[in-house]
Amino acid sequence: MTADPIPVGTGTPEGHNTAYLLADHDALVDPGPPTADARRDLLAGLERREYDVRDLESVLVTHWHADHAGLAPELAAAAEATIAMGAADAPLVAEYATERERRLERDAETMARWGVPPAVVEAVVAGDEPSPMPDSVPVDALADGETIAGLEVVATPGHTLGHVAFASASDLLVGDAALPTYTPNVGGSDTRTSDPLADYERTLERLDSRAETLRPGHGTALEADRIAEIRSHNRERTDRIREALEERGAATPWELAGDLFGDLEGVHAKFGAGEAAAHLAALEREGAAESRLEDGGRVYDAR
Repeated sequence: MTADPIPVGTGTPEGHNTAYLLADHDALVDPGPPTADARRDLLAGLERREYDVRDLESVLVTHWHADHAGLAPELAAAAEATIAMGAADAPLVAEYATERERRLERDAETMARWGVPPAVVEAVVAGDEPSPMPDSVPVDALADGETIAGLEVVATPGHTLGHVAFASASDLLVGDAALPTYTPNVGGSDTRTSDPLADYERTLERLDSRAETLRPGHGTALEADRIAEIRSHNRERTDRIREALEERGAATPWELAGDLFGDLEGVHAKFGAGEAAAHLAALEREGAAESRLEDGGRVYDAR
Protein backbone atom coordinates (compact mmCIF):
# COMPACT_ATOMS: atom_id res chain seq x y z
CA MET A 1 0.00 0.00 0.00
CA THR A 2 1.58 3.27 -1.15
CA ALA A 3 0.81 6.66 0.34
CA ASP A 4 0.30 9.14 -2.50
CA PRO A 5 1.29 12.70 -1.44
CA ILE A 6 -0.89 15.67 -2.45
CA PRO A 7 0.51 19.17 -1.71
CA VAL A 8 -2.19 21.43 -0.23
CA GLY A 9 -2.16 25.09 0.74
CA THR A 10 0.70 27.49 1.40
CA GLY A 11 1.84 29.97 3.98
CA THR A 12 3.16 27.94 6.94
CA PRO A 13 6.82 28.24 8.04
CA GLU A 14 7.34 24.60 7.05
CA GLY A 15 5.95 25.16 3.55
CA HIS A 16 2.92 23.51 2.02
CA ASN A 17 1.00 20.83 3.86
CA THR A 18 0.94 17.32 2.47
CA ALA A 19 -2.16 15.16 2.44
CA TYR A 20 -1.72 11.46 1.70
CA LEU A 21 -4.18 9.39 -0.30
CA LEU A 22 -4.29 5.65 0.27
CA ALA A 23 -6.65 4.75 -2.54
CA ASP A 24 -6.49 0.99 -1.95
CA HIS A 25 -8.09 1.53 1.45
CA ASP A 26 -10.20 4.60 0.61
CA ALA A 27 -8.37 6.65 3.23
CA LEU A 28 -6.84 10.12 3.34
CA VAL A 29 -4.38 11.31 5.99
CA ASP A 30 -4.14 14.99 7.08
CA PRO A 31 -6.38 16.71 4.51
CA GLY A 32 -4.99 20.16 5.35
CA PRO A 33 -6.11 23.58 6.58
CA PRO A 34 -9.68 24.89 6.18
CA THR A 35 -8.80 27.39 3.44
CA ALA A 36 -10.03 27.87 -0.10
CA ASP A 37 -6.53 27.27 -1.52
CA ALA A 38 -6.08 24.00 0.37
CA ARG A 39 -9.56 22.79 -0.61
CA ARG A 40 -8.87 23.57 -4.27
CA ASP A 41 -5.47 21.84 -4.17
CA LEU A 42 -6.84 18.75 -2.48
CA LEU A 43 -9.82 18.29 -4.78
CA ALA A 44 -7.66 18.95 -7.85
CA GLY A 45 -5.14 16.39 -6.62
CA LEU A 46 -7.83 13.77 -6.16
CA GLU A 47 -9.25 14.56 -9.60
CA ARG A 48 -5.82 14.14 -11.23
CA ARG A 49 -5.65 10.71 -9.66
CA GLU A 50 -9.15 9.96 -10.93
CA TYR A 51 -10.24 9.37 -7.36
CA ASP A 52 -13.80 10.32 -6.40
CA VAL A 53 -13.85 12.07 -3.01
CA ARG A 54 -17.18 10.37 -2.29
CA ASP A 55 -15.38 7.01 -2.19
CA LEU A 56 -13.45 7.93 0.95
CA GLU A 57 -14.26 5.83 4.00
CA SER A 58 -11.68 7.16 6.47
CA VAL A 59 -10.25 10.64 7.05
CA LEU A 60 -7.27 10.16 9.37
CA VAL A 61 -5.59 13.02 11.24
CA THR A 62 -2.19 12.93 12.94
CA HIS A 63 -2.97 15.77 15.41
CA TRP A 64 -5.45 18.49 16.26
CA HIS A 65 -3.76 21.53 14.71
CA ALA A 66 -5.99 23.20 12.12
CA ASP A 67 -3.44 23.06 9.32
CA HIS A 68 -3.78 19.26 9.43
CA ALA A 69 -7.31 18.70 10.73
CA GLY A 70 -9.12 21.74 9.33
CA LEU A 71 -10.59 20.17 6.20
CA ALA A 72 -11.41 16.86 7.89
CA PRO A 73 -15.04 17.66 8.88
CA GLU A 74 -15.92 19.01 5.45
CA LEU A 75 -14.28 16.10 3.65
CA ALA A 76 -15.87 13.51 5.91
CA ALA A 77 -19.31 15.07 5.42
CA ALA A 78 -18.95 15.06 1.62
CA ALA A 79 -17.94 11.40 1.60
CA GLU A 80 -19.97 10.19 4.60
CA ALA A 81 -16.60 9.04 5.92
CA THR A 82 -15.29 8.57 9.45
CA ILE A 83 -12.81 10.99 11.03
CA ALA A 84 -10.30 9.24 13.28
CA MET A 85 -7.30 10.49 15.28
CA GLY A 86 -5.35 9.84 18.48
CA ALA A 87 -7.51 9.61 21.57
CA ALA A 88 -5.90 12.51 23.44
CA ASP A 89 -6.25 14.89 20.49
CA ALA A 90 -9.67 13.76 19.26
CA PRO A 91 -11.74 16.01 21.60
CA LEU A 92 -10.11 19.17 20.26
CA VAL A 93 -11.68 18.45 16.87
CA ALA A 94 -14.78 16.57 18.00
CA GLU A 95 -15.85 19.37 20.35
CA TYR A 96 -14.03 22.21 18.66
CA ALA A 97 -15.97 25.17 20.07
CA THR A 98 -15.94 24.01 23.69
CA GLU A 99 -12.38 22.75 23.62
CA ARG A 100 -11.13 25.92 21.97
CA GLU A 101 -12.42 27.99 24.89
CA ARG A 102 -10.80 25.58 27.34
CA ARG A 103 -7.57 25.72 25.36
CA LEU A 104 -7.44 29.51 25.43
CA GLU A 105 -7.96 29.51 29.20
CA ARG A 106 -5.29 26.83 29.61
CA ASP A 107 -2.87 28.68 27.32
CA ALA A 108 -3.31 31.89 29.30
CA GLU A 109 -2.77 30.16 32.65
CA THR A 110 0.26 28.28 31.36
CA MET A 111 1.89 31.34 29.82
CA ALA A 112 1.45 33.17 33.12
CA ARG A 113 3.31 30.33 34.88
CA TRP A 114 6.08 30.68 32.31
CA GLY A 115 6.46 34.34 33.25
CA VAL A 116 4.96 35.79 30.09
CA PRO A 117 3.82 39.38 30.83
CA PRO A 118 0.03 39.85 31.15
CA ALA A 119 -0.16 42.19 28.16
CA VAL A 120 1.58 39.63 25.97
CA VAL A 121 -0.70 36.85 27.23
CA GLU A 122 -3.74 38.97 26.42
CA ALA A 123 -2.41 39.68 22.92
CA VAL A 124 -1.77 35.99 22.23
CA VAL A 125 -5.28 35.01 23.32
CA ALA A 126 -6.91 37.89 21.44
CA GLY A 127 -5.01 37.00 18.29
CA ASP A 128 -6.13 33.37 18.32
CA GLU A 129 -8.75 33.48 15.57
CA PRO A 130 -11.28 30.60 15.47
CA SER A 131 -10.95 28.23 12.54
CA PRO A 132 -13.95 27.74 10.21
CA MET A 133 -14.73 24.33 11.66
CA PRO A 134 -18.02 22.97 13.04
CA ASP A 135 -18.64 23.38 16.76
CA SER A 136 -18.83 19.60 17.06
CA VAL A 137 -18.35 16.62 14.75
CA PRO A 138 -18.09 12.84 15.29
CA VAL A 139 -14.48 11.68 15.69
CA ASP A 140 -13.29 8.16 16.44
CA ALA A 141 -10.51 8.00 19.06
CA LEU A 142 -7.56 5.77 18.18
CA ALA A 143 -5.19 3.89 20.49
CA ASP A 144 -1.54 3.02 19.95
CA GLY A 145 -1.21 -0.26 18.05
CA GLU A 146 -4.74 -0.17 16.68
CA THR A 147 -5.31 -0.82 12.96
CA ILE A 148 -7.53 1.35 10.77
CA ALA A 149 -7.82 1.40 6.97
CA GLY A 150 -4.95 -1.07 6.80
CA LEU A 151 -2.66 1.27 8.79
CA GLU A 152 -1.10 0.78 12.21
CA VAL A 153 -1.61 3.63 14.68
CA VAL A 154 1.70 4.66 16.25
CA ALA A 155 1.62 7.02 19.25
CA THR A 156 4.09 9.88 18.69
CA PRO A 157 3.45 12.53 21.39
CA GLY A 158 5.55 15.62 21.95
CA HIS A 159 4.40 18.22 19.43
CA THR A 160 0.90 17.56 20.77
CA LEU A 161 -0.29 15.30 23.55
CA GLY A 162 -2.18 12.90 21.28
CA HIS A 163 -0.07 13.06 18.11
CA VAL A 164 -0.06 9.78 16.17
CA ALA A 165 1.62 8.45 13.04
CA PHE A 166 0.11 5.95 10.59
CA ALA A 167 2.23 3.04 9.36
CA SER A 168 1.83 0.92 6.24
CA ALA A 169 4.22 -1.81 5.14
CA SER A 170 6.44 0.74 3.40
CA ASP A 171 5.58 4.19 4.76
CA LEU A 172 5.22 5.91 8.11
CA LEU A 173 3.10 9.05 7.87
CA VAL A 174 4.46 11.14 10.72
CA GLY A 175 2.56 14.46 10.58
CA ASP A 176 4.61 17.04 12.48
CA ALA A 177 6.57 14.54 14.57
CA ALA A 178 9.48 15.06 12.17
CA LEU A 179 9.86 17.71 9.47
CA PRO A 180 12.37 18.15 6.63
CA THR A 181 13.76 21.60 7.46
CA TYR A 182 12.26 22.74 10.79
CA THR A 183 12.17 21.05 14.15
CA PRO A 184 8.62 20.78 15.54
CA ASN A 185 7.73 23.14 18.35
CA VAL A 186 7.66 21.24 21.63
CA GLY A 187 6.07 22.85 24.67
CA GLY A 188 4.13 25.78 23.26
CA SER A 189 2.22 23.93 20.56
CA ASP A 190 0.08 22.08 23.13
CA THR A 191 -0.05 23.40 26.68
CA ARG A 192 -1.64 20.19 28.01
CA THR A 193 1.76 18.48 28.04
CA SER A 194 3.73 18.19 31.29
CA ASP A 195 7.16 17.03 30.04
CA PRO A 196 6.87 17.36 26.27
CA LEU A 197 10.58 17.09 25.48
CA ALA A 198 10.83 13.74 27.27
CA ASP A 199 7.77 12.56 25.34
CA TYR A 200 9.28 13.80 22.11
CA GLU A 201 12.64 12.14 22.69
CA ARG A 202 10.82 8.82 23.15
CA THR A 203 8.92 9.52 19.93
CA LEU A 204 12.17 10.11 18.05
CA GLU A 205 13.55 6.83 19.38
CA ARG A 206 10.43 5.08 18.19
CA LEU A 207 10.59 6.66 14.73
CA ASP A 208 14.28 5.82 14.45
CA SER A 209 13.53 2.15 15.14
CA ARG A 210 11.07 1.85 12.25
CA ALA A 211 12.16 0.61 8.83
CA GLU A 212 9.51 2.50 6.88
CA THR A 213 10.14 5.67 4.88
CA LEU A 214 9.15 8.65 7.01
CA ARG A 215 6.65 10.91 5.24
CA PRO A 216 5.96 14.21 7.04
CA GLY A 217 2.92 16.46 7.04
CA HIS A 218 4.98 19.13 5.24
CA GLY A 219 7.10 18.04 2.27
CA THR A 220 7.16 14.49 0.96
CA ALA A 221 9.99 12.40 2.45
CA LEU A 222 12.72 12.62 5.07
CA GLU A 223 16.36 11.77 4.62
CA ALA A 224 17.60 8.81 6.65
CA ASP A 225 19.69 10.99 8.97
CA ARG A 226 16.93 13.49 9.77
CA ILE A 227 16.06 11.95 13.16
CA ALA A 228 19.70 12.21 14.25
CA GLU A 229 19.73 15.87 13.16
CA ILE A 230 16.63 16.63 15.20
CA ARG A 231 18.10 14.92 18.27
CA SER A 232 21.30 16.92 17.87
CA HIS A 233 19.33 20.15 17.51
CA ASN A 234 17.35 19.40 20.67
CA ARG A 235 20.55 18.73 22.62
CA GLU A 236 22.13 21.94 21.36
CA ARG A 237 19.07 23.93 22.39
CA THR A 238 19.04 22.38 25.85
CA ASP A 239 22.71 23.32 26.21
CA ARG A 240 22.01 26.89 25.08
CA ILE A 241 19.21 27.18 27.65
CA ARG A 242 21.55 25.85 30.33
CA GLU A 243 24.24 28.40 29.40
CA ALA A 244 21.73 31.26 29.43
CA LEU A 245 20.38 30.14 32.80
CA GLU A 246 23.88 29.88 34.27
CA GLU A 247 24.63 33.40 33.06
CA ARG A 248 21.48 34.76 34.70
CA GLY A 249 21.59 32.54 37.78
CA ALA A 250 17.82 32.42 37.94
CA ALA A 251 15.20 33.04 35.25
CA THR A 252 11.70 32.32 34.01
CA PRO A 253 11.06 30.44 30.76
CA TRP A 254 9.94 33.75 29.22
CA GLU A 255 13.21 35.48 30.07
CA LEU A 256 15.25 32.64 28.61
CA ALA A 257 13.08 32.54 25.51
CA GLY A 258 14.00 36.19 24.95
CA ASP A 259 17.69 35.35 25.34
CA LEU A 260 17.43 32.61 22.72
CA PHE A 261 14.89 33.95 20.25
CA GLY A 262 14.84 37.72 20.73
CA ASP A 263 11.58 39.69 20.78
CA LEU A 264 8.55 37.41 20.56
CA GLU A 265 5.07 38.50 19.52
CA GLY A 266 1.75 36.81 18.86
CA VAL A 267 1.67 33.03 18.87
CA HIS A 268 5.48 32.99 18.77
CA ALA A 269 5.47 34.26 22.35
CA LYS A 270 3.65 31.07 23.40
CA PHE A 271 5.83 28.85 21.21
CA GLY A 272 9.08 30.42 22.40
CA ALA A 273 8.23 30.39 26.10
CA GLY A 274 6.91 26.84 25.81
CA GLU A 275 10.06 25.68 24.06
CA ALA A 276 12.21 27.20 26.81
CA ALA A 277 10.02 25.61 29.50
CA ALA A 278 10.32 22.19 27.85
CA HIS A 279 14.12 22.38 27.83
CA LEU A 280 14.20 23.69 31.40
CA ALA A 281 12.17 20.66 32.49
CA ALA A 282 14.80 18.49 30.80
CA LEU A 283 17.58 20.31 32.67
CA GLU A 284 15.71 19.80 35.94
CA ARG A 285 15.47 16.07 35.23
CA GLU A 286 19.23 16.05 34.58
CA GLY A 287 19.95 17.87 37.85
CA ALA A 288 21.31 20.97 36.08
CA ALA A 289 18.45 23.21 37.27
CA GLU A 290 15.80 23.37 39.95
CA SER A 291 12.51 25.21 39.94
CA ARG A 292 10.47 27.09 42.50
CA LEU A 293 7.18 28.95 42.52
CA GLU A 294 7.34 32.72 42.85
CA ASP A 295 4.32 35.03 42.56
CA GLY A 296 2.34 32.30 40.80
CA GLY A 297 5.03 31.66 38.21
CA ARG A 298 7.85 29.17 37.92
CA VAL A 299 11.44 30.35 38.30
CA TYR A 300 14.43 28.15 37.51
CA ASP A 301 17.76 28.31 39.33
CA ALA A 302 21.01 27.04 37.86
CA ARG A 303 22.69 24.22 39.77
